[in-house]
Amino acid sequence: MNGPGPRGGDQDPTGYDPRAFEPFAVTVDLAVLTVRGGALHVLLIRRGQDPYAGSWALPGGFVLPRESAGTAARRELAEETGLDGSLVADLHLEQLRTYSEPDRDPRMRVVSVAFTALVPDMPEPAAEGGGDADRARWVPVGDAADLAFDHALILADARERVRSKLEYTCLATAFCPPDFTLGELQAVYETVWGTPLDRPNFRRKVLATPGFVEAVPGAARLTGGRGKPAALYRAGPATALHPPLLRPTEGPAR
Repeated sequence: MNGPGPRGGDQDPTGYDPRAFEPFAVTVDLAVLTVRGGALHVLLIRRGQDPYAGSWALPGGFVLPRESAGTAARRELAEETGLDGSLVADLHLEQLRTYSEPDRDPRMRVVSVAFTALVPDMPEPAAEGGGDADRARWVPVGDAADLAFDHALILADARERVRSKLEYTCLATAFCPPDFTLGELQAVYETVWGTPLDRPNFRRKVLATPGFVEAVPGAARLTGGRGKPAALYRAGPATALHPPLLRPTEGPAR
């Protein structure tokens, strides 16, 4: 069946009857992740209304008739978490995928466009949420259980997306101090990937990747262990990793 053609003036497309199709809603959901206290955290809201009143969920809500999914995502994130509007406007949100199973929402047929972001230096959300959220907080990903709707699936997909992002980009350096040791950089990878890495192998790969990090001349930091202080590095000019820094398939990297 051919879809409606271009609309001209006030003429309706020939043969098109919108009543022939069952209406459904479009929503947005956001999996915003950060590293806090050496653990990967996700921003959650507690629902203040049914369905799933009292349950934790990803921020999100319905797309209004005259806004895009991206605009709705930023609006809902600011409304439900109380995060500063200018901060939310500057976030790099990456579209994750569309979730469209018929029974994913008990109210009606709802199709959701999900977004994800892995961002450093995120502030605490407001103590009380807005919209249909009554609270917002950062939660360790490992503790984010029994989420409302299909949000556990969305979070799992988002976690896999950001894990892959660290393989191909230099994003991990954003979670380190301006001058950092390779051990601190390795800790970011281990936190996001959820697996230990072989220290000599990690160091060799990082230093062999053009533009990933740059040595800070003459600078070093005591790390609490025995031996000489660790050399300091800062983020290099590269944004993508060539070759990629791939996750180990099983056990520590070799």
